[in-house]
Amino acid sequence: MTNEIQADQTTPAHLSEHTLLPPAIRAWRIYLYDQGRSPHTLKAFIADLNLLEDFLPPDKPIGEINLKDLEDFSNWLENERGVPCSPKSLSRRITSVKSFFRWLQSGGVLLVDPAEQLLQRTVTSPLPSILSPVEMAQALEAAREMRSADPPDARPYTLLKLLLETAIKKGECRDIALNHLSVEDPANPYVFIRYSNPRYRYKERKIALSQSWVESLNEYAAQYEPQERLFPWTARRLEYILEDITAAARLEKRVSFDMCRWTSALTDLMEGTEPEKIRQKLGVSKVQFRETRRKLRSLALQAGMTLPKEPNEDK
Repeated sequence: MTNEIQADQTTPAHLSEHTLLPPAIRAWRIYLYDQGRSPHTLKAFIADLNLLEDFLPPDKPIGEINLKDLEDFSNWLENERGVPCSPKSLSRRITSVKSFFRWLQSGGVLLVDPAEQLLQRTVTSPLPSILSPVEMAQALEAAREMRSADPPDARPYTLLKLLLETAIKKGECRDIALNHLSVEDPANPYVFIRYSNPRYRYKERKIALSQSWVESLNEYAAQYEPQERLFPWTARRLEYILEDITAAARLEKRVSFDMCRWTSALTDLMEGTEPEKIRQKLGVSKVQFRETRRKLRSLALQAGMTLPKEPNEDK
């Protein structure tokens, strides 16, 4: 949860600079809920503000909270609270504080945002794990052998091949309905990644599929006869299938959804696919893709791959 919450003018009229933190936090919680924030996001951000409430004097109104108070709070979290606070948690907690006060200021409750100059801690996450071209070939070959075994099982190959072609997430894979697949036209098969929650409609996209995947799909469908969802199992069961492929391919790395997603995106990059098309395939925003693109290029360099020249690179 690194994205900051966008403030707007919908602060309750009963709030003022004389309001204490507890009722202001409750009002913010209602605002977040009305904005359709996930329960996980709501719980985390409110918990962060409750820590600020614990730190500050209970009789201090929100209008008297200043930058020094918030800097002291940040230092308390990191060094004095006595509870470990990872860089990622600290960064999120600062984001919570900044978002809360920006909401109050933009709604006219506060004339000045005391958190505007609060230093944000940028956390650089480690590079994700990927499959090398050799490891990817080994995994696909192992899944292919399962497909032609006695008895044959096309499910592992169909799952792995789909992940490596589309770079979809675990939840997206689990939620694919059969009517999200368009495979009637052999020249243009694709999967439509859809979301039931309107908040995530911007992530919806069509991703091209190969004819070889469609062939494995037909074998898989004949064997398992799925009725509604493409893979009518839990996400954990699908992870077990990837673990079976890992064992069959005798890989030291454990094949995972995330590993396949990054491997697929890196493969596209190395094949010269335009960055914007990779972004659209991943279903991420332009802001999110800045970090994703940086990681992809770092992964390529780490693996000793020669990066294709991107547009305007010489300018």
